Amino acid sequence: MGSKIGSFSVRSVRAWLEAPAASVAERGGKLNVLRGAVARVTTPLLPDDYLHLANPLWSARELRGRIVEVRKETADSATLVIQPGWGFDFKYLPGQYIGIGLLVDGRWHWRSYSLTCPPDWSVPGHAGKRLISIAVKAMPEGFLSSHLVSGVPVGTVVRLAAPQGGFVLPYPPPEKVLFLTAGSGITPVMSMLRAMDRRELFTDVAHMHSARTADDVMFGAELRALHERNPSFDTRLHLTAEKGKFALADLDSEFPDWRERHTWACGPVGMLDEIEDHWREAGLSDRLHVERFEIERSSVGAGGTVTFGKTGRTVEADGATSLLEAGESAGVQMPFGCRMGICQTCVVTLSSGHTRDLRNGEERREGDKVQTCISVAAGDCTLDV
Repeated sequence: MGSKIGSFSVRSVRAWLEAPAASVAERGGKLNVLRGAVARVTTPLLPDDYLHLANPLWSARELRGRIVEVRKETADSATLVIQPGWGFDFKYLPGQYIGIGLLVDGRWHWRSYSLTCPPDWSVPGHAGKRLISIAVKAMPEGFLSSHLVSGVPVGTVVRLAAPQGGFVLPYPPPEKVLFLTAGSGITPVMSMLRAMDRRELFTDVAHMHSARTADDVMFGAELRALHERNPSFDTRLHLTAEKGKFALADLDSEFPDWRERHTWACGPVGMLDEIEDHWREAGLSDRLHVERFEIERSSVGAGGTVTFGKTGRTVEADGATSLLEAGESAGVQMPFGCRMGICQTCVVTLSSGHTRDLRNGEERREGDKVQTCISVAAGDCTLDV
């Protein structure tokens, strides 16, 4: 039992001090006590106002990071190396993703990106500090991705959401592994490959990556170097501009033992749908792990005025704009995670009106819980956020 001081235990005092920083990190240790204490003694003023004077990465209520390097991968993609501040959990699993928030023109924009580095990663030239990296491919319709690839300067301070996601490589890895990737779907797999290389624990690993041309291959030189260092790593490239889309029927000739392997697949929606069907028909769904970057939309809503009850803000949203995106466009700090309808982090209560699920067209009404990342307005509605 904890020792008593008057009617308070040491444990209860610590919990009281940590409470303002509880959402920053699950394993904060003494740092969480300090963060919480700062929040207590500076109330009703914001503790971040004081902490920011000492170091812009110190925050009692949110995760932050500083971009320390932007490195081109291809003409339309780049690796961003980030130094996280207080509270970041470096014990994430290879394959997980983070949320990143960037202030552009006075408004915070949030997106999720896969970590491309192994856990507890540091590189020469950064004073031994632990870092993280993501790789971003600029998309024609993606405002934030284009800004991160071509417009964000080194030194920019960003907000971070803690690592999460179930598309992960276990430790130790299976004896036989197959990776199927295309385009930017290589990003979470790079974290897995780099972790195996760092641990000198490459098992029998096969990899097929599809890209339009050789110039479009992210991490091409590093993939070749990984193969040279690790003979048990067999990486192959399929150029769709020359050969067309990779046919899953060719797996029997490319990797005759693919049925014996645990498979991780990441890429465009159509490719993943075909892979899931192929593995299901082979009775191997339990050996398949899939990561999706896009929502497969089968429905749109009518659109309408979306009101965010706790903030009082409103925004006009069309029937194809998710409630999450609508809220962020209005400057509302929306909860989010995967942005794919998987993790349930973005769920809020629908206070009034109706919404529609983008994936299947199902309608939600007053009192229902709504996943804002895959739901749209079906007329005027109000969210309890």
